[in-house]
Amino acid sequence: MGAAAGEALSVSGKVDILVNNAGVTLVEAAEEYSFKDFDATMNINVKSLFFLTREIGRSMIQRRYGKIINICSVQSMKGGNLVSAYAASKHAVAGITRAFANEWGKYGITVNGIAPGYMVTDNTKLLRTKTDLVKALTAQIPLGRWGSPEDLMGPVVFLASDASAYVNGHLLVVDGGYMNN
Repeated sequence: MGAAAGEALSVSGKVDILVNNAGVTLVEAAEEYSFKDFDATMNINVKSLFFLTREIGRSMIQRRYGKIINICSVQSMKGGNLVSAYAASKHAVAGITRAFANEWGKYGITVNGIAPGYMVTDNTKLLRTKTDLVKALTAQIPLGRWGSPEDLMGPVVFLASDASAYVNGHLLVVDGGYMNN
């Protein structure tokens, strides 16, 4: 994690905005989930995010400015279905978001999360092969569709801009109304 942060800082000299969007979703029944897959999910979704944010955050603390946006998930607030390790990892990301927001707010750093609902991405490719589940999930989304990466652009821009200067420790749900249903 130190090398990635060091490279980012060496390229531009500083990082004002960090968007943590890396993640993996492994679809498997909880009783079948392997130790290896669980560790991989936690390493990618939680450990790498924590340590990259810590390293970039150190430079933000020195400058007393920064905006950190963690891509969480609606699974940060629910249990999921066939994605128990993913749900656990996204609960952890939500917790990291709130903890860093509490610790670093005094330095002028805001730390927020975006909790996407069901999105059409490579990460959900396997999940989307389960047609009965997709149909049931889509029926629970008031907008009647899964989101696209483009649906996250506006929320990211908002949290990265001065328009969100007093928003800290918040999870912005972007889910077509799924959590309301």
